[in-house]
Amino acid sequence: MGTRPRGHSPGRERPLRGYLAALAAFGAYNTGWAVMICRRGRALPERPDRRDLALTAVATFRLSRLLTKASVTRPLRAPFTVYDGPEGPAEVSEHPREGESAATIGELLTCPFCLSVWLVSTLTAAQLLWPRPTRTAMGALTALAAADALQLAYAALESRATASAD
Repeated sequence: MGTRPRGHSPGRERPLRGYLAALAAFGAYNTGWAVMICRRGRALPERPDRRDLALTAVATFRLSRLLTKASVTRPLRAPFTVYDGPEGPAEVSEHPREGESAATIGELLTCPFCLSVWLVSTLTAAQLLWPRPTRTAMGALTALAAADALQLAYAALESRATASAD
């Protein structure tokens, strides 16, 4: 049996009206992107390039962690979340504030999985409209994800070496 994410307990009432508003906002957001892409006359590719899929996946992962968990972006989430404490290297744990709107936005801003849906839509549309700058930004986020993985691997090796020396 897996663990439930914070705030997703079976007894807690879910903000269904807030979710409905978020769904409507997501639809409007993506409609706006689609209209902008059509007005610019951008043709959709026959199929996504595999390299773009990989780049978008890693960039979305890193950006969603940065926006939902990083200590440095906490001021952006603070109006909608309550601080619980540190959680992993340079990350924090938070939960949504009470109140329908705050709870919905708070869930979006504390859940990397939830925010990823919005981010992948944004990056995909931006890639169609502004391919070079978007790929450059996604490349930087991908490099950051790789650097983070190397930092964690180094720390684990250092910890193992220290434990072996004892």
